[in-house]
Amino acid sequence: MFAADAASRRLGMEVVRQGEGTAVLRMTVTPAMVNGHGTAHGGYVFLLADTAFACACNSHGPVTVAAGADITFVAPAHEGDVLLATAEERTRYGRSGIYDVTVARDGTVIAEFRGRSRSVRPSPAGEPR
Repeated sequence: MFAADAASRRLGMEVVRQGEGTAVLRMTVTPAMVNGHGTAHGGYVFLLADTAFACACNSHGPVTVAAGADITFVAPAHEGDVLLATAEERTRYGRSGIYDVTVARDGTVIAEFRGRSRSVRPSPAGEPR
């Protein structure tokens, strides 16, 4: 799935490791990602966490999408910071799941993200519904 994610790859994201229900991604904050306060725009931090969540929840095989997500920003990130997003599955039930993602810089938590996933059933033609 990540190989087809042009948006995330163009932002310089890399998969550090991935396993069943888990993923760790890395991204460096570039000058284009900094807002008017001189800190990383929260949208980029969310995007990194969301991509780690997507890698973790799609690790089981069926096409899985986000049903919802929220984020709490804990500390600012700055240009040049290398951020790691660590996604971990908390539970799966039926076609749904809950995943937590911690975004950190050198061990300092930047944000906590919780994503809710939903596996989609393929249509008879093989396309997701």
